[in-house]
Amino acid sequence: MGQALHSVETYPDHTAEIVVHIIETLDEKQREELVNALESNGGITTAEFCPLRYHLMLVRYDRDLYSSQDVLDRVKSQNVDARLIGPV
Repeated sequence: MGQALHSVETYPDHTAEIVVHIIETLDEKQREELVNALESNGGITTAEFCPLRYHLMLVRYDRDLYSSQDVLDRVKSQNVDARLIGPV
């Protein structure tokens, strides 16, 4: 039986993840622009939409710099209607 080796990313203890529900329908370009806007912000490590569930976004951030509400406010500042679902 063979074993597959793959890297496992580790994140510092001060990193948190939340799920954000995007209320409106965004096309591919709008989703890409939103991800780029969030990731260009220091303190937000990654932002990605769930495959085949483009209304759900997983956002990983530095909880020493932001609260979950701060991250939601960043999403909304991009003129997107969104709600916080909760931590992962």
